[in-house]
Amino acid sequence: MDAAKNKYSIIVPTYNERLNIALIVYLIFKHLRDVDFEIIVVDDGSPDGTQEVVKKLQTLYGEDRILLRPRPKKLGLGTAYIHGLKHASGNFVVIMDADLSHHPKYLPSFIKKQLETGASIVTGTRYVKGGGVHGWNLIRKLTSRGANVLAQTLLWPGVSDLTGSFRLYQKSVLEDVISSCVSKGYVFQMEMIVRASRKGYHIEEVPITFVDRVFGSSKLGGSEIVEYLKGLVYLLMTT
Repeated sequence: MDAAKNKYSIIVPTYNERLNIALIVYLIFKHLRDVDFEIIVVDDGSPDGTQEVVKKLQTLYGEDRILLRPRPKKLGLGTAYIHGLKHASGNFVVIMDADLSHHPKYLPSFIKKQLETGASIVTGTRYVKGGGVHGWNLIRKLTSRGANVLAQTLLWPGVSDLTGSFRLYQKSVLEDVISSCVSKGYVFQMEMIVRASRKGYHIEEVPITFVDRVFGSSKLGGSEIVEYLKGLVYLLMTT
């Protein structure tokens, strides 16, 4: 399949990302010069003025390239993707974070890998050669690595990075997988990839370096780790 015949809908959920959203948009346009794409910003009622920045970006790049599809309050990551999917006109969908932890420079590699392999899903991974993490302390690295090793051991998903949230999906595949997911928060990405694997979808990986957020505060805490462990047990019992 030729990339020129495809359209990529990039769903970017935001909450208080005023300082990051303009740069992430600029970098997406910089690295996808010869690709048909749209950016769908799903903002959950950010009080910091994120939506006002996005509206200014729309005047610069066009409302057909940047779609602002806000929600009134924080309603969770999974439902943000579902909301964005309703407005996606592409046959492929990219999900990525707005906080610059997912660098748009990897998007051409995702697209190239999908074209070469015909994969249903291409996921960024920190845990193969060429991948990594920058800006995390040792505790955070060990927590993330331990979470992945535990999930690998129990679930055998065939994917090296279960909790990553930088992925390219065939739109129909994302619609199918997301409709069978029930998890919220930190566990959601893991359930998505495990369900996709169980359904027999072709999954490929691209090494990425995850960079800790530049502006703003991380949203991972003790409660998310507890939810992760509960979600692991749930997936072990239901997949």
